[in-house]
Amino acid sequence: MKIANLQYIDPDRPSGLAAGGKLDREIWEEFAYDRPRLRQTAAAIREVLSTGQTNAKIDVSDDEEASEGRTLTRLHKSKERNRALVKKKKAKVLKESGKLACEACSFDFTEVYGAHGEGFIECHHTRPLHTLDAIGKTKLSDLALLCANCHRMVHAKRPWLTIEQLQKIVTQNLTATSFY
Repeated sequence: MKIANLQYIDPDRPSGLAAGGKLDREIWEEFAYDRPRLRQTAAAIREVLSTGQTNAKIDVSDDEEASEGRTLTRLHKSKERNRALVKKKKAKVLKESGKLACEACSFDFTEVYGAHGEGFIECHHTRPLHTLDAIGKTKLSDLALLCANCHRMVHAKRPWLTIEQLQKIVTQNLTATSFY
């Protein structure tokens, strides 16, 4: 019956049982286009079953490679961002300070990467977009310029860090160690 459940999921087969569940679909998605790994996993399962062990852990993972690159189509909602506002923020900071440096750690892409890094920096909304409605207004003061690492650290865990909290962490750690 499990084979019939998988046949139903297989787009190349017009048969099967429609009783398969979420796990059947996950198994199909994991192994359908990776026959060598499917054979390896099946062989490992057979080997464990031949020993009579019922609670043995089967590990056929290869830490050095994994399947990637499948095309997925997803439908999701996202909040609209205003690129013109980001441009204005960068222009204002550039005019006032002469450079685009991270507000948390002072990293300057142009200083490190030369012309290749010119004008590059990420823009962080200090008022989370998910809290705004369709008529919500964002001011330049609601935006912060951050390097990619600091931007990731702000969003790494909830509740998100404020720019001030991140600056404090960076300052404490730069004092304790020398990253730069």
